[in-house]
This record gives sequence, structure tokens and C-alpha cells, in this order.
Amino acid sequence: MRPSAAAAAAFLAPAVTASSRLVPLRRARRFAVRCVAAPPAPKPAYSPSKTGKWQWTFEDKPVSVYYEEHEQGTAENVKNILMIPTISDVSTVEEWRVVAKDIVTRKGELSYRATIVDWPGLGYSDRPSLNYNADVMENFLVQLLNSPNSPVADADGELVVVGGGHAATIAIRAAGKGLIRPSAVAAVAPTWAGPLPIVFGRGSDMETRYGLLRGTLRAPAIGWMMYNVLVSNEKSIQSQYKSHVYANPENVTPEIVESRYELTKRKGARYVPAAFLTGLLDPVQSREEFLELFAKLDGDVSVLVVSTLNSPKRSKAEMEALKGAKGVTKFVEVPGALLPQEEYPLAVAEELYDFLQGSLSSGR
Repeated sequence: MRPSAAAAAAFLAPAVTASSRLVPLRRARRFAVRCVAAPPAPKPAYSPSKTGKWQWTFEDKPVSVYYEEHEQGTAENVKNILMIPTISDVSTVEEWRVVAKDIVTRKGELSYRATIVDWPGLGYSDRPSLNYNADVMENFLVQLLNSPNSPVADADGELVVVGGGHAATIAIRAAGKGLIRPSAVAAVAPTWAGPLPIVFGRGSDMETRYGLLRGTLRAPAIGWMMYNVLVSNEKSIQSQYKSHVYANPENVTPEIVESRYELTKRKGARYVPAAFLTGLLDPVQSREEFLELFAKLDGDVSVLVVSTLNSPKRSKAEMEALKGAKGVTKFVEVPGALLPQEEYPLAVAEELYDFLQGSLSSGR
């Protein structure tokens, strides 16, 4: 999610001149085209089969990480899926629940168990004051997949990683380094540039201002004040969801806004957003590096890219660059914007299920 346009623009305005090629944030959030696909299916409050906390250790500090499992009874030949939420100010396992439930309840030769895990510092996980960046998040993912006591430890070498936004790109990066060895990866609306860098760029003057904003957000008293202006208020959350998170503003319900608002009030809630908004969680710095991440997996790991019909212009351009790119096994497009797995879960589930059937049935 992008921060409040007015507040962010006011904070960064001195660095943007009239002759700048960069587009004002208010224009970056103006998307006239709305998704014309059928309305999303109703989203009942599915209950997971199991919930728990797993301990991630970073710099000798234990961090309690929330996860939940979804499966349909007991069955043989069960394949494991790890679903990781899109990194955002209001990231949560909730965005994958309907997709998970749809996949695990389907009948076929293969059965599936889906584990959804909140990122440290987000969702229902602990939110310690770490110096969050892309390497820290990658470290978490690597430990999660490789630790013998993790919730996905019994995947028997056949774990499919499904992620949205930055989460997908961090997973692709880790796989390309050989730090994790998934049997396949599905990147749903993948992104690599944070909300402010994608609009204002990464010039040295802007990086200085990002650092100032980041430091302000992390500060004890004024940090909460700034965070409340940029992120933690229902009006801002509703505006962001209607402008670019969802494709159809009518799908943004009061219940969704209230649920996400409550997440922003959890202890330590501002630390990861401070890093995300200002680009510290960006796994790469350019489109060329973005494409290279996928190319490294060519011939080794099956990769599905799920683009969306109504993503913001800049984000959609990066997704479209992956169409036909080296290392991309399959490229599809579904209704939605930056969070299609929540807005149009059944469309996303259908594409994921088809991909799972092909990639796992073939033994890749």
C-alpha cells in the first residue's frame, strides 16, 4: 500500500521540482479504469485446521511468527504449499485464506496442505524494533524453509512457494541464490519497488529524505504521530484500498477496512512499514535486476507469474515485463490490482490449482 498522498507529498515536496520527470504521488494513485470482471465470490470467515507460533531467531533475538494450516481431513499423496502475504502496511495471512480453502478442498489425484505464514513485524507475528530490510526478510524465509522445526519442515522436498508483491520477489531471489529449494514458485502480482521509490525515484536527494522519514517513523513519540497520519487511520486505509489495492472500489467493505486498521494498532506496527514505504524492503533496484532474478531459475524451478488487469500503471509495467521472460514457465492475467488473492480469490485459486497440477504431477 502507498502512504497518504498529501502527507507523503508534503514531507518530500522540497526535493521535487517543477521540472522533475517524476510524477506527483496524487497522480500515481489516479486509476480511471476499473475491473469489469464478474464480482468476487463471497468470502466467508474460513477457520484454519491449525494455528500456531514458530520461533524465528535473528541476531540472537527470538521472534514469534504466526502461521496457520489449511487441509481437508487426512489423505495420501499430500503436497505442501507455503503461502506468504504481500508485504504492505497491513499485510496479513487473511488475504490467502479463501485461496487456500478453495485449493485444499478440491478433489483430485493430488491433495494439498496450505500453510500461511505472517512475516515478522507484520500481521499477527511479533513486531520487534529490528532494522528491517530485504536481507532480513530473506533471512526469515530461508530459516522458515530450512529449519527442521518449522511448520513446513515435513514437505519432503516438494514445497511450492506462493507469494504476492515483494514477498514473491524475495522468494525468487532466495531461490536464485540457492538458499531455498522450492519445487515451484508462484508470483502473484509481483513487485520490487516500494511505494515512495516507485513514484519519486532513488536519487541521492530522495534517499536522504527517505532516511529522514524512516527515522521519524521509528522514533518513540513523533513516530506514532507520523504513522497515524500516513498509515494508521481508517480513512487512509480505505482510500488506498479503493485507489490501487483493489480494482473495484465497491469491493472495499467496512469490515476489511476495520480489520486492517486493527492491525496497524498492534505494538511495534510501524517498524516494517517505515522500511517498506521508503524502499528498504526492495529486493532489487531496477527492472533489469528484477528480470535477472527470474532468469536464474530457468530450467531449474517452475515459475508461474500472475499479473492483474488493473494494477497501478508502474507496477503493471513491471509485471508485463515478465511476459515471455526467461525463467517464467507460465504467465497469466486475472482480475484485480495489487491484492487479487483477496479481491478475486477464486480466479487466483483456479490459476494456482492448474499450475500445481502441472508442476507437481510432472515431478518437477
